Amino acid sequence: MAKTKKSAEFEITVGGEPYVWRLQRRPGRSSDTGEWSGMAIAVRHAEGQREAVVEFPAPPRPRFGAPLLQPAQIPRDLVANAVASAIASGWEPLSRGKTVAIVVDANGE
Repeated sequence: MAKTKKSAEFEITVGGEPYVWRLQRRPGRSSDTGEWSGMAIAVRHAEGQREAVVEFPAPPRPRFGAPLLQPAQIPRDLVANAVASAIASGWEPLSRGKTVAIVVDANGE
């Protein structure tokens, strides 16, 4: 059985509510279509279980040999904008149900 690596989770407060987020997918080439895809973060309320996966557009392709994006490099205000946009588009973080996928722009709006 393969070991799975748990990604680091970070806390953020948006609108006075605590949320936990992690980097779901780094920017890179999609294995399905071969196209360049953007990063995605998974967010949930600190007291809830329902996640939202917020997908960002693809950035310019990095130079060959450039280091991989690390979660600590993602600006906190970008994550806060993404959480606020997810809530504004109908995600109810304390409800039960399937994971919701939300697409935002490069600013998280």
